[in-house]
Amino acid sequence: MRAGSGKQVRLRTYIGFALLLTAASCSIHARPPETPRNAGPRAVQRGPRDPRELEAFLDRLFAQQMKRLHIPGAVVILVKDGKVFFTKGYGYADLERKKPVIPDKTLFRMGSVTKLFAATAVMQLVERGKLRLDDDVNKYLEGWQLEVNYPAPVTVANLLTHTGGFDDRVIGVKARRVSDLLPLGKYLAEEMPRRVRPPGKTYSYSNHGIALAGYLVEVASGTPFTRYVAENILAPLGMRRSSLLPSPALVADIAVSYEYHQGTYRPVPFCYYQIGPAGGLNATATDMAHFMIANLQNGRYRDSRILSEATAREMHRQHFTYDPRLPGVAYGFHEDFRNGLRAIWHNGGDTGYYCHLYLLPNQNLGLFFACNAQREELSDAVIGQFLDRYYPVKKTVVRPRAPRGLKERLGQVAGIYRFNTYSRLTIEKVIALLSEVPVRANDDGTLTAGGLREKWVEVEPFFFQQTNGYGRALFRRDDQGRVTQLCADPATCDRLPWYDTAAFHLSLIAFSVVVFLSVCAAVPLGYVIRRLRRSPAQGSRGARSARMVAWLVSILNLAFLLGLILTLSSLQEEFLYGVPRLVIALLILPLAATALTAGVVGYAVLAWKHRYWGLAGRVHYSLVALAAVAFIWFLNHWNLLGFRF
Repeated sequence: MRAGSGKQVRLRTYIGFALLLTAASCSIHARPPETPRNAGPRAVQRGPRDPRELEAFLDRLFAQQMKRLHIPGAVVILVKDGKVFFTKGYGYADLERKKPVIPDKTLFRMGSVTKLFAATAVMQLVERGKLRLDDDVNKYLEGWQLEVNYPAPVTVANLLTHTGGFDDRVIGVKARRVSDLLPLGKYLAEEMPRRVRPPGKTYSYSNHGIALAGYLVEVASGTPFTRYVAENILAPLGMRRSSLLPSPALVADIAVSYEYHQGTYRPVPFCYYQIGPAGGLNATATDMAHFMIANLQNGRYRDSRILSEATAREMHRQHFTYDPRLPGVAYGFHEDFRNGLRAIWHNGGDTGYYCHLYLLPNQNLGLFFACNAQREELSDAVIGQFLDRYYPVKKTVVRPRAPRGLKERLGQVAGIYRFNTYSRLTIEKVIALLSEVPVRANDDGTLTAGGLREKWVEVEPFFFQQTNGYGRALFRRDDQGRVTQLCADPATCDRLPWYDTAAFHLSLIAFSVVVFLSVCAAVPLGYVIRRLRRSPAQGSRGARSARMVAWLVSILNLAFLLGLILTLSSLQEEFLYGVPRLVIALLILPLAATALTAGVVGYAVLAWKHRYWGLAGRVHYSLVALAAVAFIWFLNHWNLLGFRF
């Protein structure tokens, strides 16, 4: 539910909010060299001073971006020095009914911004002594436990910093009706992803990790998460129109979500989240202003306080980063450093909506905007232009240089990387084929990463900066000095061995498909020719059986591959509600083909032993056996062999 990301157009709806992080991670800006860790600017405080001037600026900006990105409606609000400085709605909350966006009335889906409320709830209970940040999560779980497959336990703090080491999962995270929602504890007991890495070592964005933090709130408080947030956060902040489960009276005011496709806006049905603490909030812009003010004032909004000042500061402080030169994560919030400023932020989005909350604590300023289209590109435009206008800094251009050993290091870091937030254990893994980041070394001593036009220059060994002076990246190495990870904001990409790259797997599939097609074409054609000549089938009974088994394997594998492609293109949204029955039926095909492949391999041996056909025929049949075995390896690697949900 976080965008960015770091992180994805049509197929992204299948992976949903789980990969939104990956889009932004390549464009997050890091701290300029002169800015101390966790410190604000040394210059005199700047920022917008005239609401009318800000309105003119934002009017132009939103008019341009809404047209460019096909956004039906949007809202923006800015708070400064404990008050709402400016707010305005643009476009329509409902195109069909021509309902305008009204900042204090129109509800927008908050997506992953909800995680900030979950983190706030946890910190409240820490403050009250009912939770401890360094406690093993299993201490609070009754009836089920997280798998203990690493020496170090998953702590409450790990959940708030996305360092719990969990695998990812999006299958079944949505529900169409409130009645379809499972109790949070029951859902997590059944669907919590397994641990796939040691906790506290690697950042990997986890919706289920935050949902588990929300469940700890239920356990420690004895109150359902939705009610706890309503009573302990929303009510004290005067967020009267906001809720995790909107009442019937408010449903009509929720902005309709839209997808833009071939010149047409298509409404997206409203849904609910099984992992409510990770993305279920609906709120107005003015309500979100109250939340921003409370955070900027270290837990206080007017006469109410949701956190003590000490707890709020602890929540906002950096708690994980790969390197002091890179931004990291606080509890719930992520860090951003640009234009000499430190920001804490979170965004959220899913099919048909997007929002972004951005706080500058040292400037006592907060910016929030939302729209009813999934357009995370809006963040770079709005935040980038806002900061450049009101907090300008002299732009620096980082120029390539040739430090000793540069060529060797460029060779070490060049390769194919993959964002580490993906499912390793379910059929969702196949989507990881789309999340690769190629890193290439250029002749001028720079790097090119992914599809970014901006080049990267080494400023220290294995530490690179974009030539525009903003984005930074660190290449981490193992104990043997081999480059294993690319770290940015702190989104992480793991380096892939050659046999795990999309290029290798797609080549493997292409080979198998060509061979299977040759079998499907050869068998029926030979049959037709023989019938036309009215001649009996040639070859021994064994040869005829071998051809038939090869033909069946080829047909089954081709049918499965075609069905998989059609399913992912037409039923991708359905996976978010559970595995479609059609997919379950489809998964029977490779199981049948795998059983028959043993026969193909056996007949390939017999073909050479008994010389069923000429040399060309035997070589072709051997290729069929090789393609069938390779296809099984491909299916198993991507969790497509069997029912891995």
